[in-house]
Order: sequence, then C-alpha cells, then structure tokens
Amino acid sequence: MWDEIVKYNGKFKYLDIGYGQPIVLLYGLFGDINNYSKFIPEFSKRYRIILPVLPIHDLGMFITVNSLATYVDDLLNLLNIQKANIIGNSLGGHIAIIHTLNHPEKVNSLTLVGSSGLFENGMGDTFPKRGNYEYIKQKAESTFLKPHHASKELVDKIFSTVNDRIKVLQILSIAKSTIKQNLSEEIKTIQCPTLIVWGKQDIVTPPIVAEQFHKSILNSALVWIDQCGHVPMIETPEAFNRIYKSYITNLIKQETILAF
Repeated sequence: MWDEIVKYNGKFKYLDIGYGQPIVLLYGLFGDINNYSKFIPEFSKRYRIILPVLPIHDLGMFITVNSLATYVDDLLNLLNIQKANIIGNSLGGHIAIIHTLNHPEKVNSLTLVGSSGLFENGMGDTFPKRGNYEYIKQKAESTFLKPHHASKELVDKIFSTVNDRIKVLQILSIAKSTIKQNLSEEIKTIQCPTLIVWGKQDIVTPPIVAEQFHKSILNSALVWIDQCGHVPMIETPEAFNRIYKSYITNLIKQETILAF
C-alpha cells in the first residue's frame, strides 16, 4: 500500500504524508516502510510523517550506520525539515541516535524502540547457514514473541537478501559498524526529551539494553510493552500508538505552555 505513494527525488526515496509537526520514522536492517503501516494512518491526520526508504543496497559495498545517518540528514535538509520528532527501531534507533548527537538542534524529541547502539543479538556478523531456509525462518521468528508475525513474505525477503553475495556483504558491513560503534558514552550527552519503548520479551536487544539507555539519557522515560518482542510497531501496534500519542501530546502541551 505505502509503496505506491513513495516519492523519488534524485537519490532519495521517501514517504511524505500529512501536515503539522514532523515525525521521522526509521526502521530496522531487514525492515521496510510497512513496519509502520499501523502508525501512519493514525498520526498522519495530525502530523507530517517522513519515512525515508533506507538505501541499504545503494550506497556502495562498505556502507555503515554513519552513512545511513548522513543520508537521513541530507533528506531532511532537502525537505527543509528544520526540527523533527524522530522514532527509530533497531538499526533505525541507532541512526536516530547518531543524527541526534550530530544535530541536536534539529531534534525536538527522540524515541528509541528496541534500538541498537549499545548491544544486540542480531543475525550475527556472519551467515554460516544462509542457504538454509529453515534457519533463516527461525532467526526471523525470534524477532517476535509471536512467530506468526514473521510472514512468509518477510522470511523470503531475508532469505533472498542473505543469499545474494553483494547484498549480504553490505548487510555485514552495516552490522559490523553497529557493533563497532558502541554509543554508551555519547548518549550521556543527549538532552532532548527521549521516549524509550521496549518489548519485555525482546531477545534481540534485551530489556537490560533499555534500562541502560534510560539510565544514561537524563531526560528520558522508559515504557515497557508486555507480551512483545523486538518490533512493537508490528507486534503490538495499538499499544505502541497509544504510548506514543500520549507522549507526543503531552510534549506539545509543555512546549505550548513554555512558549507563553
């Protein structure tokens, strides 16, 4: 559905829908814009939703999380987005953190959901069984508490990607860069309001990771979602939307009060 209204502007592909204060959505390594399919309809009624299609296979062989962060910043500059609320899941959270560290003046609020940047149990830095469909299926299912959320379409996509020599090398390059770039010290400098939303049953980025983010980022709030794994926007979209709606509404109210 959302693929049909993706915009193309030179090297950029992105979704731009709605009006109002901007919310930038960033997904994980094997995700796509449909990860936010339950979020966009509700929030685009009141906010401008910007969702970059991450060029994971378009930025060369040695792509890194930093090059993806640069891509996102360049897109926001192109769209003249001077300040935004940013939501990042998994790799998207890592990108959001780097953007916030590099451009704090451009971030109104930061939301981290199962974010990398500290520690994660991902596919690993190699794919020794990439030709084994059942292995890839099990790894995809482990992302969720309820395995049925790992649809055949998702598993097929991952299987195809990791069995493409060029694409798998690009995936490994990004994965290695996220592991190498531990942000445990840098995140202590983040000052913008930060919401941390975490699935209690997340085994990719375990709950201890959320607790460390919360402890390190002074102006942060931590909210747990029970019976949920690594991608709440897919597995528990109603709960995620409710949490974020409450947070962003209260944040805007506070900004309005301060403005007066």
